Amino acid sequence: MNHLNRSLAPISDAGWEEIDKEARDQLTPALAARKLVDFAGPHGWQHSATNLGRVGRVAGSPVDGVEVRQRRVLPLVELRDEFTIARAELRDADRGAEDADLGPLDAAAQRIARAENTAVLHGFAAAGIGGVAEKSSHPTITLSDDFDDYPAHAAKAVEMLLAAGVGGPYSIALGPRCYTGVIESTEHGGILVFDHLRQILGGEIVWAPGVDGAVVISQRGGDFLFESGQDLSVGYLAHDADSVHLYLEESFSFRVATEEAAVALVHDA
Repeated sequence: MNHLNRSLAPISDAGWEEIDKEARDQLTPALAARKLVDFAGPHGWQHSATNLGRVGRVAGSPVDGVEVRQRRVLPLVELRDEFTIARAELRDADRGAEDADLGPLDAAAQRIARAENTAVLHGFAAAGIGGVAEKSSHPTITLSDDFDDYPAHAAKAVEMLLAAGVGGPYSIALGPRCYTGVIESTEHGGILVFDHLRQILGGEIVWAPGVDGAVVISQRGGDFLFESGQDLSVGYLAHDADSVHLYLEESFSFRVATEEAAVALVHDA
């Protein structure tokens, strides 16, 4: 038994397989940020901090003449979202039902994915996380209301990155509002905006729930560092006669190593 306490839950092996599969199905498309940054790990639940390779001077010393420095680290943050599944639905799944209601798990997966995307791409100051967009050293690009203009916006972002010596290929994280408009739009001449963007960037166009606007990010590597402790997993809390109380949980740190390697695209206020 580990900290997830799954062996204590009144859930069959087949039930856990169904829960894990449903969680993967929901999380895989929604976890946009980790598709665009360098992912290291998972290193396990006990992993508590990321080594920054730096030290700070400590005032004083236990012995005169001895200089003291202290290593600097970035503590991992834990995300957790609790949800409840009806035991009747789990029993139906054990009987072979293909339509067991795991909606609360789906909702929790979408929320925690948005939280991770937001922390990585926009930042979460309370946890010491600086996001890709907020740490960018480039001026922001204002997004037009006309989605036909998005290729021009992307080209301008790429030009900024190239001028800063940041190579490609480049990918773009599009918030839901932007993504929907892009995939539905065709430029004058019949070229799909989605295809034109891909030609300009050379990388991926990623649907990114939790993102406001868009972010163009270099994919050369080494610029944006995500370190996973416990990767997203389903754990057990408690149960009663009717329900099983579960949670999704992860731990991670994120840091921007190169502020010049991304450009934020924002909606006009």
